[in-house]
This record gives sequence, structure tokens and C-alpha cells, in this order.
Amino acid sequence: MFEWLTHLEAWHWLIFGLLLLGAEALGAAGFLLGAAASALLMTMFLFIAPELTWQTQLVVFGLQAVLLSVLYWKFFKPFNQQTDDHQTLNQRSQHLIGKQWVLVDAVVVGENHIQIGDTYWKVVSEQALPAGTSVKVSSADAMRLMITAA
Repeated sequence: MFEWLTHLEAWHWLIFGLLLLGAEALGAAGFLLGAAASALLMTMFLFIAPELTWQTQLVVFGLQAVLLSVLYWKFFKPFNQQTDDHQTLNQRSQHLIGKQWVLVDAVVVGENHIQIGDTYWKVVSEQALPAGTSVKVSSADAMRLMITAA
């Protein structure tokens, strides 16, 4: 049944490594990278030492896969998750801080709703502001903008 296992060659490992990379590309989030790299390394090892037995190949593959996976999760994954460049990406309220515009409708003290562009925002004002007043966003949280007269 497993006779093909006794005849493992470099191209078997190459195909297996490419299949693992393909599966990783479908969304494995890094879980298959160590195994894929290990299979590709086995391809190179078999070109150098083609006399390795199938048992040795499987043991070396397993050890490499574990080692490379641990190295990836320890060193490369934290590097890939850095967001220093765009900390406010996809936080629309943060992009409005400091922006100014003229009120179309009057605003009372407390919470109000106003339209900015194509979106209605909850705004908080500490003073009543009549229509036509120039206002700016002084701060923002996830759902509300704090506005003051400009």
C-alpha cells in the first residue's frame, strides 16, 4: 500500500512544498509556512544526498518543519503585524480631527447629529452653536466627534 513511500524523490518533496505554499496562500495565516519551507529544503537535501532513506527524510522533514514554524512565529510574525505607519487606518473619526466646516443646522449643548460629507455623525458640543458657525473637530472617540467653534 505504501510502496511509493519507499521511493521518495526530490520532485515529490518539491510538489508537496508547492502544494503547502498554495494552501498557505488560501489563508492559513502562517501555519503552513514552516512545513512548506521544510519540504522545499528536503528537495535541496535530496539533490545533495539522494541516498537518504524515506525514514530519514520524514524525520528530517518533521524536525525542520517544527524548527522553521517556531522561528517564524517567534521572529517574523511580530514583524509582520507592526502598524506604526498607519495607526489610524480605517478610523474615519480620527481623520476628521482638526478639520473645519460650516454648520448647516444649529447645534445645541450636548449630543447632536450632523452631516459631514455623506455620513451623519454624532457630535458633542459644550456650547450652543447657530447655523452658519464655523466649527472644527477637537477630538474624537470611536462613535462621536467633539466640536468647538473655530
